[in-house]
Amino acid sequence: MDIDTLWQKFLERIKEQVVEFSYDTWFKESKLYDLSNNTATVIVPMKLHIKHLDENYKDLITKVFNELTGTNFKFVFKLKEDVGKKPKTDTIIENIQKGVPYQSVEDANLNPNNTFENFIVGNSNKFAFVAAQAVAEKPGKAYNPLFLYSKSGLGKTHLMQAIGNYILKNSNMKVLYISSDKFVNDFINAVRTNDKNNFNKIDNFKNRYRNIDVLIIDDIQFLGTATKGQEEFFHTFNELYNSNKQIIIASDRSVDDLKMLENRLLTRFNWGLTANITPPDFELRMNIIRKKISHQEAAQDVPDNVIEYIANSFDSDVRQLEGAITRVFAYALMMNKGKVTLDIAVEALKDQLIDRSVYKNDVHRIQRVVCDYFKVNIEDLKGKKRNQTINYPRQVAIYLCRTMTTESFPKIGSYFGGRDHSTIMSAYQKVEDELKENEQLREIIAELKKDLST
Repeated sequence: MDIDTLWQKFLERIKEQVVEFSYDTWFKESKLYDLSNNTATVIVPMKLHIKHLDENYKDLITKVFNELTGTNFKFVFKLKEDVGKKPKTDTIIENIQKGVPYQSVEDANLNPNNTFENFIVGNSNKFAFVAAQAVAEKPGKAYNPLFLYSKSGLGKTHLMQAIGNYILKNSNMKVLYISSDKFVNDFINAVRTNDKNNFNKIDNFKNRYRNIDVLIIDDIQFLGTATKGQEEFFHTFNELYNSNKQIIIASDRSVDDLKMLENRLLTRFNWGLTANITPPDFELRMNIIRKKISHQEAAQDVPDNVIEYIANSFDSDVRQLEGAITRVFAYALMMNKGKVTLDIAVEALKDQLIDRSVYKNDVHRIQRVVCDYFKVNIEDLKGKKRNQTINYPRQVAIYLCRTMTTESFPKIGSYFGGRDHSTIMSAYQKVEDELKENEQLREIIAELKKDLST
């Protein structure tokens, strides 16, 4: 099969996907001229064909040709008089069978593991996920720019790179993922005046950042300290946007909170769609843990109360959640022959949890006040002892935590040695029922609430 035969097969597939009039007008007289340097050169009869095919059918042409060859090519349309002597074609098909990727994930600075398939979706990130998918399917057309923001560790980078990986896999578009810090450093290196090749460096810089189809720039907030960098990014943004190229931006704060950036940049960031990713809720944290441990040999033997304990203890940062999982499995391997139990999880994570601010919140204060009142040790209150001397104050503390804070039963359980939500509910209900008949308990609760309110 030479390239003429290949093109004939291509035209047969195109004919099935467009109306007869469009096929006869725009495709019938086209010929594949050359396949080299990742580029397919196609001869068309008139300049009008170049413009129309490029603007209206390029995506379809690319998709069909890639399906036919299993290879990515960039398409260029030319008139017959604008090309030279027809090149040799006897080895072209062998190259096609091997595949010639237009751009690798390494060239795009992407991590191939960051895909939509392994991004775990929940209520806190669903809107951003759907928006990212829409952009990946129609870059430059759906939402441009796409602005993602959240605190660190909630999945912005994963989602941005998932867009890039999807586009690379399904099109010939050129993608670049970069941090704003890298953008500024590249710009500074390009404009240094003591370099003899200064003009070449500037041209190379502009080609790198403007001769692309998708620019993904992370941590845009750091651009605020570089005035000249903002100026250059402004021009880069305009160049890409006016050429219908997709721009994806991420920050640790909303557009309105980027006080150090110029207003003209902030205005442009608001042209498209902004999407916030909030900390994962309990259900999503549980799903993340289950997904992360699924590749572990002992995953099926991990009790639910361990998963609940980790999910309740690390509620604001997915990276910390992942680190906790790794720590628990490593500790279990070293200290308990790989067997993961609640006691092992509590012991493995106790140092990390002591330093966490969640243990300095209202729940912790309630525990301390109750322990002072009943003259018991706070470690015993959170521990495994079940005698009445400890159990009664523990039930009172749980009741106060539920009535005086907004914490859920599972979350409260994490503060009491990782007890499951059913145990916490039972303790709360027992105090609630006893309060109806026990005057002494009502006085104790009233006194403790008074102490807590001062």
